[in-house]
Amino acid sequence: MNEKKNVLFIITDAQRKDHLSCYGNRILKTPNLDKLAADGMRFTNYFCANPICMPNRATLATGVYPNVHGVRSNGINLREDIPTIMSTLRKRGWYTAAIGKIHHQFWMAPFKRKSVSAESIASWAELKGRKDPVRESFPILYYGYEHVEVVIGNGSICSGHYIEWLEEKSPSVAKQVKERCVNYDKLFSLFCDPIPEEYYSTTYVTERTINFLENHVNGAHGNKPFYLHCSFPDPHYPLYPPERFQKMYKPEDIPLPSSFNDIKNIYNHEYLREHLKNPPFKKAFLRESSEEEVRKITALTYAAIGYVDQCIGQILASLERLGLADNTIIVFSSDHGDLMGDHGLLFKGPCPFNGVLQLPLIWKVPGLTKPGTVSNSLVSSVDYVKTILNLLGVPERHHKIQLQGKDITPILKDPETKVRDCCFIENDEEVGTLKARLRHLVTEQYKLTIYESLEQFGDIYDRINDPEEFHNLWPDKQFKDKRFELLNKLLHENLKAQSKYPERIAGS
Repeated sequence: MNEKKNVLFIITDAQRKDHLSCYGNRILKTPNLDKLAADGMRFTNYFCANPICMPNRATLATGVYPNVHGVRSNGINLREDIPTIMSTLRKRGWYTAAIGKIHHQFWMAPFKRKSVSAESIASWAELKGRKDPVRESFPILYYGYEHVEVVIGNGSICSGHYIEWLEEKSPSVAKQVKERCVNYDKLFSLFCDPIPEEYYSTTYVTERTINFLENHVNGAHGNKPFYLHCSFPDPHYPLYPPERFQKMYKPEDIPLPSSFNDIKNIYNHEYLREHLKNPPFKKAFLRESSEEEVRKITALTYAAIGYVDQCIGQILASLERLGLADNTIIVFSSDHGDLMGDHGLLFKGPCPFNGVLQLPLIWKVPGLTKPGTVSNSLVSSVDYVKTILNLLGVPERHHKIQLQGKDITPILKDPETKVRDCCFIENDEEVGTLKARLRHLVTEQYKLTIYESLEQFGDIYDRINDPEEFHNLWPDKQFKDKRFELLNKLLHENLKAQSKYPERIAGS
């Protein structure tokens, strides 16, 4: 076995921390991810550096905050000249590959025709023969990935290389899916049209990932270790997971969040009330929901996660079968969460609540992590790159960019170790008419949120004594000193996170 370790990074889309049974969910069944947690280390205090798809995925690729890599909101392509973990590892001898959703370039229609994207969902869905179609000019080397099989979109409305796979499997299904990909109204619906399980996007990611592993063992990549990004488009809406999993989770059996009826108080919230009165972006962003809708979308989300869990089980079994398990670092997480009925709200969006910020995180590092360990230490998604490069023995001089995260290797050795006293979260939203900028600070006991548009208002929640986030401590006069302390901490964390680019090139 090659002494250099492989890396399998498995990521889902829009999966909350509590949407796994190993995190205490009593309805959702995720036996395969539970087993991964039992074999490795599960983190209970993991937060994204930005609670939106493209910005946090860019952070996971670069190891820097959004203000540095530039993807502050969806709809902004990641710069092609910025160093990534993939480009660094490729130069150090790893074979780098991505299968599934990448989302480093926008996939919706651009504001100007001259703006192009290699991940344009509609362009990939065009019929072959169209002049210069995106899929025929996809970059050979994509952000450092040597091998790419991309899925663009969510649920049963996806394009990318997935379309080519569908065209071979079932031309009639491929035609239906392509028609959905050019219908923007469908892209922002909660639920999408059915598709047979054998043609579903999750099935594609699973099949192609296992195929990659088999090819690797058969010598397709020589003696190189691999870095494999395995990314499932689910459970992000629009949703229509396989019917056999839908039967397992019925809406009437789904309990509402304990904070669901708090919506009346949210209408008094100095920041959120205006967004609730005028929901942005086709009502597919932060908005009020109903009991029926929350139960239905939660049931479908559970069904989608259930199928993803089964597929992850197949991938992990393949690692064992192919003799790769003992030399492969496995990391599982998601890119952001969803409110899923918390405080009567749905989706993600600019808000102070935990549902969109706190995510599942499981690490299994052969020879390092002890089975069944749980860490309550604070960890951020900006820590991922620095930790992987350290575990793989890549010297700092080869990192090519000033990484802003912490190396969490000490935690992987001892779950009681702490490497940070807070997590800093940047949160810019530019969607339709919505222009918002928030900053969050998470400490072991408190979470602070401030808003660019409100100088005298913020949110502070006691994470220990008020985990459901009912009581905003900001206006509490007895809390004045602690508020100042948290604001001061946020200011300094913000200063630390700011870009230091371009780099200085002369002494004077």
